[in-house]
Amino acid sequence: MTKNGGTTKPDASPVVRPQVQAENKSRVQHPLKCKVLLLSGEELEVSVGKQSVGQVLYENVCDYLDLLERDYFGLQYTEGPESEHVKYWLDLNKKVTKQKKSGKMYFEFALKFYPPDPTQLAESVTRYLVCLQIRRDIISGKLPCSQATQVMLGSYAVQADIGDYDPIDHGTDLDYIRDMPFAPEQTDDMLLKIAALHKQHKGQTPEQAELHYLEYSKKISLYGIDLHRAKDSDYVEIMLGVGATGISVYRDNLRINRFVWPKILKISYRRNKFLLRIRPAEFEKFESWIAFRLPTNKMAKRLWKISVEHHSFLRLRAADDAKKRTGFPRFGSKYRYSGRTLYQTRLNASMADR
Repeated sequence: MTKNGGTTKPDASPVVRPQVQAENKSRVQHPLKCKVLLLSGEELEVSVGKQSVGQVLYENVCDYLDLLERDYFGLQYTEGPESEHVKYWLDLNKKVTKQKKSGKMYFEFALKFYPPDPTQLAESVTRYLVCLQIRRDIISGKLPCSQATQVMLGSYAVQADIGDYDPIDHGTDLDYIRDMPFAPEQTDDMLLKIAALHKQHKGQTPEQAELHYLEYSKKISLYGIDLHRAKDSDYVEIMLGVGATGISVYRDNLRINRFVWPKILKISYRRNKFLLRIRPAEFEKFESWIAFRLPTNKMAKRLWKISVEHHSFLRLRAADDAKKRTGFPRFGSKYRYSGRTLYQTRLNASMADR
């Protein structure tokens, strides 16, 4: 009893609670699993951190391929409602997840900058990969060429893949090459011509056959041209091609105009317009602006970025040189190409100890 007549409860023994380990607020980051389609058709699975930039993913792929001359290539992905036919190059300086925002983490390893003379590439693995890219371009119809060219290139591809023709191993009919793709549409007549030329390549090693393949490929008029659908000032449908010499205008795969890099003072875009400021000709006083219409704003910016990268890679000795040229090429964005240039790539390959 208490003084006030109340009752007291017996002292309760303290309740012993099981100790709960403090939750680690920094959750374990699960890796980002990416699949990369290689030029050989093989699918490579690469795991990188979710905060990784594109460079990490790309270096993993290049290490797997044992590729030294890496600056010619890149990774492509599709994104957004236009993803059925439009591919974007992965920016190696930005986070992968900031670019590929939806869908499966699926990428394609591809040739980004076609070397002006692929026979001068330093390593055989680089030449092999360029051959694979050109073969894909021809088979898909991306690189149109005559049947005579398809036949010649096909014969070198057979020599590189299976070596000398042997009637015992390969038989006397066309079955030994029937399942090999050479063109968008191929006939027995084409295969017959390829087989006949293949027999003439006896004694060539795979590396020699690939060199002949590249020597012949670089002569194709649309070799190394990245084509984009557009309309001119009269709303006529055209294709704009970005390549080693500059920006060209095509209609029905025929070039109707060309603006070489030294003639282009500035490249820009405004909404869905792609704009070129052209240096005046010998007897002209004023610069001129030429405008092309792209399907969307996004396509105009995409073409602008590709043009900036091609100019920087092919024309400058170092990417930093672009900073000294404030008039070219910048508009509405701070983007600048930051990778190695063609000059630096060749220099790096010549100094490599392999």
